[in-house]
Amino acid sequence: MKDSQIFALFLIGLIAIGFGLIFKLIEWPLSSLLLIVGMTFEGFAILALLHRFIQKK
Repeated sequence: MKDSQIFALFLIGLIAIGFGLIFKLIEWPLSSLLLIVGMTFEGFAILALLHRFIQKK
């Protein structure tokens, strides 16, 4: 994966987590789903970043 793709995964995850937190404060439905989706994107981005660092060595 390219650095820009990994950055995009982080960014999408951060935006989803941000909206999830705002929706959680307002007590709207599906806020938990947004938080889960955002954290999943963050997890995939971290795994891709770790894979890239291991592959460089």
